[in-house]
Amino acid sequence: MECEILTIAPETGGDISLNSDFWEKLTLGSIGKLLIKAALNGTPLLKFGSGTPRIIMCAGIHGNELPPQVAFFRLLNQLEDKKVNGTLYIIPIAIPYATMKNSRRFKGWDMNRKTFKEGYISNTILKTAQKLKIQAAADFHSTQPQSNPGIESVFCSKKPCYESFKIASHITSETSSKIISQEQAGKLYRGALEDELNIKGIPAVTCEVVSRNGKLDSGSVERSLLQMNSFLSYFNIL
Repeated sequence: MECEILTIAPETGGDISLNSDFWEKLTLGSIGKLLIKAALNGTPLLKFGSGTPRIIMCAGIHGNELPPQVAFFRLLNQLEDKKVNGTLYIIPIAIPYATMKNSRRFKGWDMNRKTFKEGYISNTILKTAQKLKIQAAADFHSTQPQSNPGIESVFCSKKPCYESFKIASHITSETSSKIISQEQAGKLYRGALEDELNIKGIPAVTCEVVSRNGKLDSGSVERSLLQMNSFLSYFNIL
């Protein structure tokens, strides 16, 4: 499968091979090798296929949440010999510099609270989704045990995009993750990428697996990949 790689935020670049916990778990295919180089120059956006539906998937808004970022490399290996139905955009490492440093924050800020604010990478991702006329989105994270939420889950909301709830229901039914649904996007977490996408009319969910911050706990990568494939199956992308 042909892949186009663009850079949407040059200020975020970093050498992710310097994060040893992350690096030792990667299995690099041809696309993955290109991605490592692209990350040096900023936030990479990968494009597969054409036409509709047009969806986007993201990980690494928190650089120290490693399982979904590693899972994306495995997904990229899957995509090398698959036909994509529609257009699939992937941001596997939203902030390469933060991943390199194994840091939740970038320039001192939690980017998953700043999506509404100009000049932050999460806002750039939101604007990119709008510009690309994205029809649905999923943001992949990991949560530390005994934290918030501390369990494998899918966040969603019913208003203004009821499809957010439908997507989350599909993923949780296939993966046994717990659904965490809000009536109104943005009421619980102001500035989260998922919420701000929903507010702008792009149905979105946040998928969480359980792993300690900065680590790759047993089974966490596989569980994140399962959530990713379930999101893709909702749209019959593969």
